[in-house]
Amino acid sequence: MQVSRSKIKESLYETLKAVFPILAIVLLLCFTIAPIPPSILMTFLVGAVLLIVGMLLFNIGVNMSMTSMGERVGTIMTKSKNLPIMILISFVMGVIITVSEPDLQVLAQQVPSVPNVVLILAVAVGVGVFLVVALLRMLFGIALSHLLVFFYVLVFILTLFVPKDFLSISFDSGGVTTGPMTVPFIMAFGIGITAIRSDKHAADDSFGLVSLCSIGPILAVLILGMVFHPGQEEYVSDSIKIVDNTVDLWRLFSKEIPTYIKEMAISLLPIILVFGVFQIIARNISKKALIKIGIGLVYTYVGLVLFLTGVNVGFMPAGNYLGQTIAALSYGWIIVPIGMVIGYFIVLAEPAVFVLTKQVEEITSGAISAKAMGLSLSIGVSVSVGLSMIRVLTGISILWFILPGYAIALILTFFVPKIFTAIAFDSGGVASGPMTATFLLPFAMGACAALGGTIITDAFGIIAMVAMTPLITIQTMGMVYRLKESSLRKKAAGKEERVPLEAYGDMEIIEL
Repeated sequence: MQVSRSKIKESLYETLKAVFPILAIVLLLCFTIAPIPPSILMTFLVGAVLLIVGMLLFNIGVNMSMTSMGERVGTIMTKSKNLPIMILISFVMGVIITVSEPDLQVLAQQVPSVPNVVLILAVAVGVGVFLVVALLRMLFGIALSHLLVFFYVLVFILTLFVPKDFLSISFDSGGVTTGPMTVPFIMAFGIGITAIRSDKHAADDSFGLVSLCSIGPILAVLILGMVFHPGQEEYVSDSIKIVDNTVDLWRLFSKEIPTYIKEMAISLLPIILVFGVFQIIARNISKKALIKIGIGLVYTYVGLVLFLTGVNVGFMPAGNYLGQTIAALSYGWIIVPIGMVIGYFIVLAEPAVFVLTKQVEEITSGAISAKAMGLSLSIGVSVSVGLSMIRVLTGISILWFILPGYAIALILTFFVPKIFTAIAFDSGGVASGPMTATFLLPFAMGACAALGGTIITDAFGIIAMVAMTPLITIQTMGMVYRLKESSLRKKAAGKEERVPLEAYGDMEIIEL
């Protein structure tokens, strides 16, 4: 079974469109105000090539495999109508998928004082519990906004009892758990669960799983913060590796590739096993569909291996060095606008963002276009990176940004259509993926080190900020839609029917 040329061309175009602006910005900085050693530049360029090829294969593979697998598992599980079994399976699935999330591994390795296994298991249990909460919400039709308000109020109450050194890490953990491995499966899982429903709110409720699964890790790590204190140990960042020649460059990448081959195999295996068990029980899949899923898994696997090798080996040192160089300038404040420009474009290179925007466009029949989603996410992430750079420069506590930000986002949930709330909170988790963890976080850490700041309190938290601002920008888009809808209803003279979302096409009001 071959992938059509049109699909390959479309995916290649989307990938180049997402990655090229980042390359252009980094190269412009390197040859102007932020010179970097040639070896780091070459490492970055090789990493960019791996990133492009990896994203291309991932985007093709995830449509062929992960989406289909998630939907089938969700549908089969819901049709069983055995609530205890559904709860158990949801919890176990949430745990095993989270343990295999590569973003979480990256964060765990950078947090001192807390053993990696302890942090990963705490976060995984948090996701498992909240995947169950999300399942029950969909089955019983509980309003997402009410759950979000309740749990985020609980989160902010807990912040009063946790050392300030732990706050940034807690909120960061909520962002990294929803990465390229978790998002495609969980989102499709939600669509599969709601597929058997015929009510008018089924499409709305198919979103929201990612948003709830992002809360669990925050609560779990805040509770950990009452036991562990990361500020007790000095954070020591990894030294930037300098290569002297092309042979050393090859060795640098070839040494790391086996690591990610193993990691991705471990990551995909639990998902494949869960899917296999479900198919053995249900026996409702054709041979042709099974072959398609198998080929898609190969594409996904190879794509993620190349992508993670590229960003971890090539992008991480470049981000760290650029942050150090720019912050050390006599006009170091320029890191704020530069960070905003990088943030605007870098979010589009997140693999899971491609999955989310396409799925939103399909579920809403084009009413909320991928282009509109991309624009809203870019604006949100741009603002969040700018605010994060201000934190690095000034040392302001993350709570001064997180508290009012989430307050605004939660207030908006009562004034926008349900589907926009669900998509907005899903988008927050999706936007904070491997590109954020391996480029923006090192960028902030490098800047913080150059300024003599405290990395644990000042640099950590950028992932949390990236996860927060899309909640506001996309719900603002929902407010615009509601105002437009109200205006059209008034013009509809005597028509009492609500104008459906699908009636707007690409919605020129959203296509700003």
